[in-house]
Amino acid sequence: MALTKEQSASLVSKFGANENDTGNTKVQIALFTARIEQLSAHIQSFPKDKSAKRSLAKVIGQRKKLLKYLQSINLEAYRALIKELGLRK
Repeated sequence: MALTKEQSASLVSKFGANENDTGNTKVQIALFTARIEQLSAHIQSFPKDKSAKRSLAKVIGQRKKLLKYLQSINLEAYRALIKELGLRK
């Protein structure tokens, strides 16, 4: 259920400065977004899985905090990231 190494490596290389830049805010938001998509699909299949619902809420909160931080320090990067990830409509 977790992201594979290949998936996380591709996200890190796409959103980070290099392939080892895992601490970058943009990379973390992209990884959380991928995890949210996986958990959402899992909950669609297994609606009674309460621990998955709790995990989903926790990851959404973490992503929300990072998005708020990114918005406060670099508004243009925030707008570009949400557009690329398709978070807002």
